[in-house]
Amino acid sequence: MGKMIIVSNRLPVRVEKQDKDLLYMSSSGGLATGVGSYYQSQDGIWVGWPGYFTTSKVEKQKIRDNFKKQHMSPVFLSKNQIEKYYEGFSNKTIWPLFHYFAQYTVYHQELWDAYRYVNKLFCNEIADKVSTDDIIWIHDYQLMLLPELIRQKNPRTSIGFFLHIPFPSFEIFRTLPWRKEILHGILGADLIGFHTYDYARHFLSAATRLLGIERTFNRLNYDDRIIRVDAFPMGIDYEKYAVKNSVPEIDKELKKYYKSLSSCKILLSIDRLDYSKAIPQRLKCFDLFLERNPQYRGKITLIIVVVPSRSSVKHYQLLKKEVDNLVGQIEGKYSSINYSPVHFMYRALEFEELVALYKIADIALVTPFRDGMNLIAKEYVASKTEKDGVLILSEMAGAAVELGDALLINPNDINEMVTAIETALVMPPEEQHNRISSMQEKLKRYDVHKWAELYIDSLKDIKEQQSKILVNRLSESSINQLLKDFNRSAHRLIFLDYDGTLVPFSRTPEDARPDEELIDILKLLTNDPRNEVVIISGRKMETLNKWFGHLKLSLVAEHGAYLKQENSEITPIDTFDDSWKDEIEPIMIQYVDRTPGARIERKSFSLAWHYRLCDPEFAAIRSRELVTTLSYLTSNLDLQVLEGNKVIEVKNAGVNKGRTALMWINKDHDEPSFIMAIGDDWTDEDLFKVLPLEAYSIKVGLNPSTAKYNIKSPEQVRELLRSLTS
Repeated sequence: MGKMIIVSNRLPVRVEKQDKDLLYMSSSGGLATGVGSYYQSQDGIWVGWPGYFTTSKVEKQKIRDNFKKQHMSPVFLSKNQIEKYYEGFSNKTIWPLFHYFAQYTVYHQELWDAYRYVNKLFCNEIADKVSTDDIIWIHDYQLMLLPELIRQKNPRTSIGFFLHIPFPSFEIFRTLPWRKEILHGILGADLIGFHTYDYARHFLSAATRLLGIERTFNRLNYDDRIIRVDAFPMGIDYEKYAVKNSVPEIDKELKKYYKSLSSCKILLSIDRLDYSKAIPQRLKCFDLFLERNPQYRGKITLIIVVVPSRSSVKHYQLLKKEVDNLVGQIEGKYSSINYSPVHFMYRALEFEELVALYKIADIALVTPFRDGMNLIAKEYVASKTEKDGVLILSEMAGAAVELGDALLINPNDINEMVTAIETALVMPPEEQHNRISSMQEKLKRYDVHKWAELYIDSLKDIKEQQSKILVNRLSESSINQLLKDFNRSAHRLIFLDYDGTLVPFSRTPEDARPDEELIDILKLLTNDPRNEVVIISGRKMETLNKWFGHLKLSLVAEHGAYLKQENSEITPIDTFDDSWKDEIEPIMIQYVDRTPGARIERKSFSLAWHYRLCDPEFAAIRSRELVTTLSYLTSNLDLQVLEGNKVIEVKNAGVNKGRTALMWINKDHDEPSFIMAIGDDWTDEDLFKVLPLEAYSIKVGLNPSTAKYNIKSPEQVRELLRSLTS
């Protein structure tokens, strides 16, 4: 394995200038903590913006040299780029939209252009540092185009992407003008990680609906690769917060808080200033609590810490003003000479202050409208070494999935929040102990280091699976051997599926007509008397005969029900009873009526239920229901239920491509010395299974198959066939 390259908008170390000196300040963020030690142990490099503006080449080089010693590589950005790429598109377009604040979202082309440009700058910084066996781990919403940009330059490199904010539902995401570009950008990664399965599910939904990508469970077949999309809830550095022994700096802060607040129950709220955090709702909730519970006036205090953020943005200025007003209202209504109901701090806290507040807080109020994870909730739980305290947590935070022993509330329901505070205040110590202990066990077992290791292990695993598929790929050497065997053979037998093999799939089967290029290739193949070509398809014979009847080849229709050999009449291969249709067709019609876009195709010995035009997620549910129903109905009948590409087909069990192919393979005279079969569907597996060992069986696409080889697309199938005519 090569080196680890971490990429994030900001480096874990920021640069500041005091007088003429450059100072390097460490970041205590969750990403820096979680990935920091891991990437260094893997001979890693961290790429990101150092938080410093400079146009001096000398200063830039000095910073580069300093960061190189720390295994970091700075990407220098101008104030204009930060304003448009970071403060602009990232935080005025992506942030509000992905947090379901569509009313705050702006769509400006110049911001998008800046976002694209800066993502390219990051790619350029990385380009000369990457080798094929490296691992690149890209983080968060500021760099969603970067995976694809790196993939274009380094096709075989392992690339992971992790989104630390929510991914919105399809109905929200589809409103973004650059939605497809964002999806294509993220899909440059091999492993795409989210904090919760809901976010992963929303991404899968967007990818299948907007791009029409084939999906199997949590995997996508895209751009000649299998991509895994999964949930990896981020942990914290548990031991850092679970401070049991006396620490002078923390003890000092604890004494200060106990001295002024020892007579009160303490309700704690800590957040960055942001409309997604629902800070005003917490203040309104506390106001309502004191109004309904006068017995607690003078006995409970809300400590609310708000970390300044984006103070130049109008929405945040208005939010700060609203918070100030609400704090003032509560103070005016309930404060006295000896009692202050709210202690408001508008600043960032040092680590020792933060842990001390966690330790003394009887209740933590963590109630965002929407949050990717929220590590504050986890830090509070980890800090409660005495096993006391109650966490009130928004069910809209990603952390709620893991911290089920918290009091979970809907942040839009102030009454429910008030009730939760009332419940927390009278919760018995034993129950507090049990709840905190249960949550601590989870956080300790799955900490931030475990999170990083699990993610990287999963990335390695998906790369191994991709490699296995590459082993079966019809490589250049395999093609050369195939051409040698073909050229020295006096009799060649070639079986070709049609839809998904010779032509790409279309919205409707009628649209997938053969073009001039395909007809020309087939003419060249069939003009050579040594070649015997068989198109073996699920299509009706009248359609195949209309398209290919003028060529010197054989046609097999409806997966083997009908045969038309060169210069011969159409004949049924066997006689089959089709009376079963009277019972099965009404069931399929019901599912057509219940599934907008579905349709039935009626063939002589089969019925096909097509759902290519349906909503992918809804069709997935309906198709499973239909398969289950049909399998039950046909269990005692001589019928087979087949699942193809966006189609479910019921046909007589004796009809299959393998049985028909044996008619050519087992001829007593003129046995072919070269056999090749190409297909993309499950129905082609019957064909692959009956071929002799020396035959060339080729599966179109990446799905598992009994075929010896895989080929990427119908376009590559045509290239292969054309090479046979050279």
